Order: sequence, then C-alpha cells, then structure tokens
Amino acid sequence: MTGGSGGTGGTGGTLYVVATPIGNLSDITLRALEVLGAVPLIAAEDTRLTRRLLARHGLSTRLSSFHARSDPGRLAALLAHLRGGADLALTTDAGTPAVSDPGADLVGAWAAEGGVVVPIPGPSAVLAAISATGVAGPRWAFEGFLPRSGRERRERLAAIAADARGTVLFEAPGRVGSTIRDLAAVCGPDRRGAICRELTKVHEQIVRATLGELAGASERGDIPSRGEFVIVVGAGQVAAPVSDAATVEAALAEVERLVGEGSARGDAARRVAAETGIARRRLYRPSGV
Repeated sequence: MTGGSGGTGGTGGTLYVVATPIGNLSDITLRALEVLGAVPLIAAEDTRLTRRLLARHGLSTRLSSFHARSDPGRLAALLAHLRGGADLALTTDAGTPAVSDPGADLVGAWAAEGGVVVPIPGPSAVLAAISATGVAGPRWAFEGFLPRSGRERRERLAAIAADARGTVLFEAPGRVGSTIRDLAAVCGPDRRGAICRELTKVHEQIVRATLGELAGASERGDIPSRGEFVIVVGAGQVAAPVSDAATVEAALAEVERLVGEGSARGDAARRVAAETGIARRRLYRPSGV
C-alpha cells in the first residue's frame, strides 16, 4: 500500500485505524482484510486476538503489541516505523481503535507530525447498542467507562441524569449491577434504559426496561455478570431552570423526605437537582441549617 506525506518533511507511512469485530469474526469488512493483509506491521492492543482474526482469514502479517501498559519506547518505535515510510495498521481488542483504548496516543502523535491517518470503519459496540435497543433517541452521548468511585463518579452520574440526550456507557461485568443501581437513583427508576451483553456473540442478550427494573433484574441474576457490557440510558426530559421560591421550597422538602428515608443528604440533593433542574448547591443544606 502507498504511504502518505509524513510529518518529518519527507515521505512517511500511512497509519490505518482498522475496526475489527466485537465478537463475531465474520463481521470484519473486506476493506479491513485488504489493509491488514497489505501493511508490513500491525500494532495490536492484544496480539493474541488479532492473530486469531488473521488466521481465520489466512493472513500472516507481523504483529507488535501496543496497549495501555506498553513502555513509552513502543510508541516511539511505531512512530519511527511510520517516519521511515512504512505503513502501519492499528487494531484494538474489539471494535474501533482510539475509543476507550490507548490507540488515541498513536493517532494523536502521528497526526500532530502531519502524518496521514486513514480510518477503516467497521464494527462498533456503541452503534450496535444504539441501533438494537431503540431507547437512546436521536441525540445521545458516549461516556465510555465511568470512574469507579468518588466525587468524579458522582458528578458524571449527575451530568447523565441532567442530560436530555440518551447516554451510552461501557462497564465491566462485576460493576454492572452497582452502576445500574446508581443510574436508577440519580436518573429516576422510571427512565428507560437497556443492558446489552455479549453483542454479536453466541450468548448475546439485550434487556430493555426501566432503570429500576434493570437494577432488579441484575440483582436477581436475570442478567449474568459475565461477558462484555454496554449500558444505554434512554433519552430523558430535563426541567427548565427554576427560580420560583415555592418550587424551591417544595424541592427542599423532597430532599428532607429522602434523607428521612435513609438517603445521604448529598445523594438526595443530587437526585432532586437532576429531577427539577434546580442547582444542587441550592438544595444541599447541612443538617441543622
């Protein structure tokens, strides 16, 4: 394959960002196979998975691992490969590189040097979940993986609750239950959602329900905590900013009611803020104030 204009003032190689199957190996595109068979080197997040894909289609291109724990020297070596005029393909474990994986570092570095980057589109867990669940609506946001805990997680959850768009999340098997419970708490148990497990694989499972119902299904074990997960939060309705004193007082009363039922004051204020559009700081009053 021919290279493009590199970033060193001479001729550099082309970096091909190649989408690969998210489960079913038959989902590879003809163009992706053409590129993977023609480049002299593939930078793979998991060489075992990419080697299995290549073997399935009779390809034997040389592989180099490139993942989140790679030594910084690996990025430098791949850039040197491109600067020398040789093409390079980038693959991830599954789906499109540079989406919730370290491929973005390589793409960004080569693009910053003026190198040619060519996307080879294909399978996407995000788009598969959006198309198959039917709950996200025409406008949606991709959040990737949420922080596991702490203030940043709470803030991200609150932002999802306050967003009228649908939201797509990735989640690890062991944390799906807690994340769904948190989403139901901040977005309201009646907001629509879906859990997609093992998309395109033999045990594919797509469950559509309210967030409250999904939380219950997860707790009962109706959704096994094994495999790859995508969570879709349905489009919601966000209240307009409120300044009416009586409405604010009613919201404060709702916070007190939730606290009386056992909710932490901060969580109660966050939930009511998401439901009413009133700034959380107006609803958070420490006990006794």
